[in-house]
Amino acid sequence: MTVHFWSGLMASPYELPDENVLLSISGGRTSAYMLHKILEANGDLPDRCKVVFANTGREMPETLDFVQECSDRWNVKITWLEYILPKPKFKIVSHNSASRNGEPFLQSVTSVTKDRYLPNQVQRYCTQQLKVLTIKRFLVSQGWKRWMNTVGIRADEAHRVKPSKDKRWQNWFPLNEAIVSVKDVGDFWKKSNFDLRIMKGAGNCDGCFLKSEATIAAMWREHPDRMKWWSDLEAKTNARFHKNRTYAEIGNFVSRQGDFIFNDEAFLCQKDFGECVI
Repeated sequence: MTVHFWSGLMASPYELPDENVLLSISGGRTSAYMLHKILEANGDLPDRCKVVFANTGREMPETLDFVQECSDRWNVKITWLEYILPKPKFKIVSHNSASRNGEPFLQSVTSVTKDRYLPNQVQRYCTQQLKVLTIKRFLVSQGWKRWMNTVGIRADEAHRVKPSKDKRWQNWFPLNEAIVSVKDVGDFWKKSNFDLRIMKGAGNCDGCFLKSEATIAAMWREHPDRMKWWSDLEAKTNARFHKNRTYAEIGNFVSRQGDFIFNDEAFLCQKDFGECVI
């Protein structure tokens, strides 16, 4: 499959392709910005365009509220999905019925590894099960055989632009084609009458192992109860998400050292390994 690029023949890089179109939003500002621009360029979306949100059960409550607010304010239907066992391995939920204590995540760990190991930076099976395959199963249940997969990668992260490895879909990168930067996204939300109200680094799964040690430490400081869920899972499985330290070790380090460690970049790894996106 090839990457779909704007040829300049369409009126806008946000104009929908002629095929079935999947528009998956993560619950973050960038994908919501992309949704707004596509709505702005196309008006009411046709039935062949489906907007979906795959809930892992570990998003911040503010993220769930933000997704619902986008739907309400912009008058667009967003289908909420969750991974579930047994087959068909997905279910449709809503803002009110969505899991909030990691239930889909726990089911993916059990189904894939029988609790033998946890997803990590090398084996990201949680992304596949909770997002990619869950959405794919839903679309196939709707009778879709092929589609365009809309990916919210900006021009300032163009190194992440890659073709699809699945024969069912091609990737479409409207933000990259429109030369959108992180500043453009930030400026949009500064002018908006609503926004995603979470601390920096708290997006997607709250304790995602793709976040830096410094971000995980900040989450321990601000949301210790939420981070304990991750450390308890490591203890239960006798496994770890990060190769260097367990989440409990990071939490204990924060409790011993206090804010001092956040003022010195040498204490914790600052490097992010990316985010859980399709």
